[in-house]
Amino acid sequence: MTETTNDKRTDETLDRVLANAEQRTEAHVFGAAQAIQDAATATHTDADGAQWDLEDRHALRRVVGLSTELEDVTEVEYRQLRLENVVLVGVYPQGAQDDAENSLRELAALAETAGAVVLDGLLQRRPHPDPATYLGRGKAQELKDIVAAVGADTVIADTELAPSQRRALEDVVKVKVIDRTTVILDIFSQHAKSREGKAQVELAQLEYLLPRLRGWGDSMSRQAGGQVGAGGAGMGSRGPGETKIELDRRRIRTKMAQLRRQIRDFAPAREAKRAERKRNTIPSVAIAGYTNAGKSSLLNALTSAGVLVENALFATLDATVRRTETADGRVFTLTDTVGFVRNLPHQLVEAFRSTLEEVGDADVVLHVVDGSHPDPAGQLQTVRDVLGDVGVRDLPEIVVFNKADLIDEDERLVLRGLEPGAHFVSSRSGEGIPELRQAVEEALPKPAVEIHALVPYDRGDLVAAIHETGMLLSAEHTEHGTAVHARVSERLAADLAPFATVA
Repeated sequence: MTETTNDKRTDETLDRVLANAEQRTEAHVFGAAQAIQDAATATHTDADGAQWDLEDRHALRRVVGLSTELEDVTEVEYRQLRLENVVLVGVYPQGAQDDAENSLRELAALAETAGAVVLDGLLQRRPHPDPATYLGRGKAQELKDIVAAVGADTVIADTELAPSQRRALEDVVKVKVIDRTTVILDIFSQHAKSREGKAQVELAQLEYLLPRLRGWGDSMSRQAGGQVGAGGAGMGSRGPGETKIELDRRRIRTKMAQLRRQIRDFAPAREAKRAERKRNTIPSVAIAGYTNAGKSSLLNALTSAGVLVENALFATLDATVRRTETADGRVFTLTDTVGFVRNLPHQLVEAFRSTLEEVGDADVVLHVVDGSHPDPAGQLQTVRDVLGDVGVRDLPEIVVFNKADLIDEDERLVLRGLEPGAHFVSSRSGEGIPELRQAVEEALPKPAVEIHALVPYDRGDLVAAIHETGMLLSAEHTEHGTAVHARVSERLAADLAPFATVA
């Protein structure tokens, strides 16, 4: 019943927005958010498992239309209980209207994921954002009228606002003003589960907060040096020597230093796991891509891992590693990583650099793109830019267009022109999954040493190790043992050296 009410409200909002679009000249109102998949097609498969984490996440829900005189909602476990009514605003230069609309639709999806109801959206064409109020004085007044007309309590800007811009715009529209970075950080704080993930998100939030601390006038401590009387303040105006805002900044810097040490303390455990995989020469495949492109669904389809799957942006943040095997029994790992988004805050890139190391240490990158998204080229470029920032540009890459069941042949033709060697798969229907698995197996690095050996029957452990970590090219059971021809790691080649034979 709640979902039906929400869908009806979204349809009514869309109809009203489109009806008003023709009446606006300099400002342009956007359409429906397309970054989140249609609820009718966002279903789970058997490979997704029981999804207990998703059940826990949705255990608390707000029922629309039951509010009484109480308007203030106390913070609870999951922010979706508190649905803020928001209006989106953006500025774009001449010729960039399509990109601006896609960006604003994505911002609408971010706001919905954070637990808000998007009531309206406004785009203004101007060469540069106004340095004072972001929109300019006239359009800021128009935004104030829209906020009052629709009953919004928050305005979200589709960029990172300077502290002075946010304060000036708040003074005009008389409601809370936040920016895109704040929304992304809020989503991350809701969805972080592990200790490392929570520490990374808190570090990013503090880095964002530090230059945006605000003082509160006379309630702050005062500083005065030298002859204070010369400044007209007179006796008794010397403060304790350090203002409150400086104390707050010092506390934040101290906390940031603690968090950085804590994140560094997590590194040895990850490095030990990676070293163990390298010691056993287990290849790794990292699944990277845009948020809500279906990375976790694809991991479930390939391994039946049962990782949390939700039709929302940044549903999963923590890297998940699952073991699987090739058709001939060779073991490798698949790693699900955090998703990316355009204009990803640099604080998050720095804070999650340790998590992104999983991609850097992989042998193959499985680059997942939402084939049904209106801007797949933008998704490709965004992900490659972020991977380039962390030094992972040169790894072998397999491009995968997911959600192939939602696109027609004409759209596939356009996507093939964008990436000729890409694979089309559907995690929901299973289309293309066997072909993708075969492509991944072929892209895995081959063991370095080719060897011929006659392994005695009492050393079956060596034959098993060849099956698990090497490539068995041929095997023949003889009177004295198993004659094998294989490619193996240097470590296993040393164990097989006593039994080596001439080809």
